[in-house]
Amino acid sequence: MTIPEDGYQLRIYIGESDRWHRKPLYEAIVVKARELRMAGATVLRGPMGFGAKSHLHTAKVLRLSEDLPMVIEIIDSKEKIDTFIPYIDEMVGDGLVTLERVQVIRYHAEADT
Repeated sequence: MTIPEDGYQLRIYIGESDRWHRKPLYEAIVVKARELRMAGATVLRGPMGFGAKSHLHTAKVLRLSEDLPMVIEIIDSKEKIDTFIPYIDEMVGDGLVTLERVQVIRYHAEADT
């Protein structure tokens, strides 16, 4: 699989407790991206953050949050991202979705032996 040198990065900011059909939303998004044969997806868990409602979510011991920030990053061609966005529109209720151009320097996987 290849990604054009001028790719696009889709970033989805959600909460760890967000759900889609009773499973974690971040997991559902990654599974859907794989199903659609996107180039790849990465989920990042943030130790602290706040969103549109300004509720502070933190992993500090005295203020344990069960809803830490989660970021899903997907880099692929504009066409593949455009195909994926309607699924994100349906799945993400509260959250932030951004799209930006990126320059792909290297995307390579070793051949299976």
